[in-house]
Amino acid sequence: MTPWTLRDIDQALRDSWAADTCSPDDLERTGWSPDNPAVGHCDITALLVNDLLGGELVLGTVHSATGEPQGHHWWNRLANGVELDLTRDQFRDGQVITEIRVVERPRPQPRRRSHEYELLRDRVAARLGPLPAPGSA
Repeated sequence: MTPWTLRDIDQALRDSWAADTCSPDDLERTGWSPDNPAVGHCDITALLVNDLLGGELVLGTVHSATGEPQGHHWWNRLANGVELDLTRDQFRDGQVITEIRVVERPRPQPRRRSHEYELLRDRVAARLGPLPAPGSA
């Protein structure tokens, strides 16, 4: 297996995000657009990064610039303590993330959004090659 760089992983994810892998909640609230492709992909992206690199899953509550709750945001904390958030650039309107906590990974895959997770995982694997089993890193 050829080792991946973080740039390879990031690009494979960005090339794979689409309306059919976007969170239904975000599709309803704001829609999905190639102009802001990370929207609605934080949870399944964080799970895939966890599949590839291990570490912890981090979850926070998203608030609008005026303080209104807007849902949750997921990202990764790698084993060396580095936080990696490949979907952070979706927040362009002054959103703030609070109530940050580490959460347990749903094993082996999420019950909610499992279809979108599998679609994204298949697309990323088509770009990177075989991936480790879900949750095995």
